[in-house]
Amino acid sequence: MQAKYKRILLKISGEALSGEKGHGFDTEALKGVAMQISELNKLGVEVGVVVGGGNFWRGRQGDEMDRTTADYMGMLATVINALAVADALERTGVEARVLTSLSISSVGEPFNYKNADRYLKEGKVVVFGGGTGNPYFSTDTGASLRAVEINADALLLAKNIDGIYDSDPKSNPNAKKYDELSYDEYVSKGLKAMDTSAVVMCKENGLKIHAFGLSGENSIVKAVTGSKEGTVIY
Repeated sequence: MQAKYKRILLKISGEALSGEKGHGFDTEALKGVAMQISELNKLGVEVGVVVGGGNFWRGRQGDEMDRTTADYMGMLATVINALAVADALERTGVEARVLTSLSISSVGEPFNYKNADRYLKEGKVVVFGGGTGNPYFSTDTGASLRAVEINADALLLAKNIDGIYDSDPKSNPNAKKYDELSYDEYVSKGLKAMDTSAVVMCKENGLKIHAFGLSGENSIVKAVTGSKEGTVIY
C-alpha cells in the first residue's frame, strides 16, 4: 500500500468523535480515528489534524449570546478535542503535538508554522486546536489556513456523509453526489459542505480538497492511498 500524498491536513468534525451519542466522546470512534492516522504515520505520511468542536459547542447555539463570546467558546471546544485526539494517538504509539492558536501554554504549544513543519518532518502528528484564533471564522477556514501554512499536498475532509451533494441527502433522497468539482463550480453552485471562504483560500493556493465519509471502513487510509470515493475539489 502506497500513499499518494506526502503531507496532508485532515479535518475531522467534532461530531465524528461522538459516534452515535452525538455529544462528547465515543471511545471506539476516537480510537478508530487514531488507529487510521497511526497507519498513515507508519506509511510515512506527514499528518496534521484539525478537529471541529461541534460535539461540545457550536457558535450558532448561542443565539442570544454575543457572537464573539460564542465563537471563543467554540475555539475552546476544539482544544478539548485536539487534546483527546493527541492522547488517543499517543496510546497507539504515535508521538503527537498539540499546537493552539489561543495562548493556553499548560495544554499545548502556541502555533508556529516552523515548529509545526519540524514536528511533521520528525514523524510526529501535529494536532491544531483553537481554529484560526479569531471569531467569525469556522474550523473549515482554520483547516484551510493550517493546510496552506504547512504546505500540505491535500486537505482531507472526513465528513458524516460520503461526499458532496447538490442538496442534503438526509432530507432529499434524490440528491446528486459529485465525484469532482472545480473550485469555481463549488462556489457558483452555492454548495454548503465547506465554507466558501475556505474553498477560495484553497483555490488561491492550489490546494486540492478531498471530501469523503468517515464512517466507511478504513476511509481515511483509503482516501490517502488512492480511493476514488467521495468528492474531489480542485
